[in-house]
Order: sequence, then structure tokens, then C-alpha cells
Amino acid sequence: MPRPTRRHLTVATALIAATTAAVAVTTTAGAFDGKDRAKSAIQGGKARNVILLIGDGMGDSEITLARDYTVGANGRLNMDAFPLTGAYTTYAVHADGTPDYVTDSAASGTGWATGVKTVNGRVSKTPGTDKPVRTLLELAQRNGYATGDVTTAELTDATPAVLASHVTDRSCQGPADMAKCPTDTIAAGGPGSIAEQEVGHKVDVLFGGGRQRFDQKVTDGRYKGLTVTEQARRLGYRVVTDDASMKAAEPGRPVLGLFAPGNVPTEWTGKPAAVGGTDPQRCVTSNPGRPAATPSLADSAAKAIRLLEAKQKHSRQGFFLQIEGASIDKQDHAADPCGQIGETAAFDKAVRVARAYAAQHPDTLVVTTADHGHTSQIVPLEATPPGLSATLVTNEGQQLKVNYSTNTPGRSQEHTGTQVRIAAQGPLAYRVLGVTNQTDLFTTVREALRLR
Repeated sequence: MPRPTRRHLTVATALIAATTAAVAVTTTAGAFDGKDRAKSAIQGGKARNVILLIGDGMGDSEITLARDYTVGANGRLNMDAFPLTGAYTTYAVHADGTPDYVTDSAASGTGWATGVKTVNGRVSKTPGTDKPVRTLLELAQRNGYATGDVTTAELTDATPAVLASHVTDRSCQGPADMAKCPTDTIAAGGPGSIAEQEVGHKVDVLFGGGRQRFDQKVTDGRYKGLTVTEQARRLGYRVVTDDASMKAAEPGRPVLGLFAPGNVPTEWTGKPAAVGGTDPQRCVTSNPGRPAATPSLADSAAKAIRLLEAKQKHSRQGFFLQIEGASIDKQDHAADPCGQIGETAAFDKAVRVARAYAAQHPDTLVVTTADHGHTSQIVPLEATPPGLSATLVTNEGQQLKVNYSTNTPGRSQEHTGTQVRIAAQGPLAYRVLGVTNQTDLFTTVREALRLR
């Protein structure tokens, strides 16, 4: 692994001086935690741990909407408190390498997981030749790090899948879902479905939904006739299904947490946006459709950190952990502002967990970002959008109108091709400054952990 170049060190030194001056002027919102933390975030060095937090579909508008509703226009979320913030571009590519300006989660996740851009729908494989590309998680395992993958989506959904699987199409989630991936099947000499690959990689912590994929039976190979969950147990996994069993899991063996048949139910609910708008509403912050035994993303993140840290207690290497707030995106697709805000707030609590750990372990690089932008826009109350809109009454007692107009009403709202926020603290955090490319995140994590 190449060491930081003279140019990197010179840039870092200049940034220390610039940021030291900048943090001397703070606002009531608290732009930085303080001069010392900002300086340490710039200085670089090797990280023992990396925690990567992905808000799926969490563009600037989604962040602003959650901020305005929950803590007020002049308030700040936990994700707003990182000492260094930049932006990165998110485009995918066509098979010939030309840009596809609006990415999906599979192509964007492949970008930071492998450093290689690919076509929409593909998971950690090349765009033209459809060849697997080694991922950050695979490199971390090879270099002796513990690894974890936590999500509120199905564990086989695109963002968690990019770290521990390689398939031609993101739909190939379980053994019964392989129609679009004929060469990836075990019968064809391939690695199998996403679920089979994830447990086959022996990732130390896998937490999320998607039990229905793991209940499918393996059709070929060593584990033929077993469900993927049974395959996981044969490989040494402890399988947990709710908050109590997750919290009771002890270190010493890998843990597979399957907390819902599909996606983990959302935290909040409310009336979705509608043509012509809605009456002003407050969001319901306790979704009656969410089982009480479902762990929060913050609790899942905290447990994952404890398990990974315990495994590496006597190791020189630490851990690599990805945490995804998946249903910010899914509720944006559904034009459901309360569901979307609740998932952003839940993700922000997981950010707080990661930053609290890093405060006690400053050799931890924490990065928060999104995979792509999305639909929701805050518009004037007097606006009459042609699509779907809803009016909310925020925690400040003010009305706020949100618009969804990236597709015809009645159809799923679409991603957008905008750049998105990336923020960080810890070793090599300065690399997120400016406008970078999504694939640059791969290099940042690889160099922070010195993965070879």
C-alpha cells in the first residue's frame, strides 16, 4: 500500500492552518467540535478502524428536510457535526465506460466498494466484461480486520451486497432469484446468490432484514437442500432474529441477524404525498406496523461495534464496518415524507453512536455519505407542484411543504444525478474535502487501513 505522498502531506499541512483559522469563527449551530478535533482529522495517519455510514438516497434535500422537521432550521443533526465536509459525484457508467448520469444503488455501491464504476444493477463486477472486482471488505478480511455489514434493508439488497458478493444483477438475492445471473449460479461454476456469498464470506456481523432470502434452499453444491440460514449455521454463525437475541449475542463466532422477512419496517409513518397536496400533518413517530422486538439501527450499530471490537481485542488490526440507513431511499421512492424523515432521524442516531465510539478511539475513521440523491424538495407553501406534495407541521410549529415530482404520480419516484455530501473525522478524513468522485472513497478507506 503506498504511503501518503509529499503532495498529500503538504496539502494536509496547509489544510491544518486553514481549518485552524476557520474554526476560530463558530456559529451558534456549532460548525465544528473544536480546533483540536479538526486538526486531528486533517493530519492523516493509519486508522485502526473504519466505520462507513451510508444514508441511501440521502441527498442534501433529504438531510435538510429531516433537520428542519426534527431540530429546526437553525439546529444541527449529528451528521452535521463532522469536522470536515465535502461532496462527491455519483454517476454510473454504460458498458462502454461512458457516463450514465443517474446511478442506482448497485452501481454506486460498487464504486466505493471496489474503486471501479459499473453499470446500473451490477454488484461489484466490471461494466463491460462482467468480471468480479475485489471489495474493501474482502481486502479487510485478507489483511486481518474484522468486518461487519449492517442495514435496514434486506441484507441482500444492493448496498450491503456490494461488500461481500459479485453478481451480474442485483435481483439475484437468493438461490431462487437467479434468473438474471445464469453464469453466477453454483451449477454454472459461479459463486451463487448474494445471500449464499454473504454467509460464505464469513462476515463477522451481518445485521438487517431479508429473512425470506435466507429461507430459500440452496440448489447446488456442498449445501444443496439446506436453506441459506442452515448453511450459515453450518459455517458457525449464530442466528438472531430480534432485539433481545441480538443483544445477547456473545463474541467468538460470527452473527447473522435477520430482523424482518423483507426490509426492516420504518420507524415513523404518516400520510404520503398526494396530487394537490395534503392537509398539514404531524408525523406519527411510533409506527404500529413495526414489531416492538425490532432493533433500532442505532442499537444494531452499537452491538456490531462491540462484537467487532471484542473480536479484535488482542489484534494489531481493528475492524471495517458499513452501516446503511436504507429506507430513506425507499420512502423517497414512495413519496412518504414522514417515513423518510423518520428513517433519516434513525440513521442520524447511528451516526451519533459511531462518533461517540470514535471520540474514545481517535484512531477510527468515520465517514458518512449517501449513494445518490433523490426526489424530495422543500418548496414554498404557496407553490402548486404538478406532482405529489405534502404539508408538514415541524417540531418548531411551522408549516413546511415537500414536493415529489421526478416521476408521474402513481409511479415510483426516481433518483437524481446530483452530487451528494460526504463528511468525515479521523485518520485521512481530509481526503473528503472538495469535490471528489465516489470511487475515491475506496482509496481513502484502503489507504486509511493500509490494505494490501
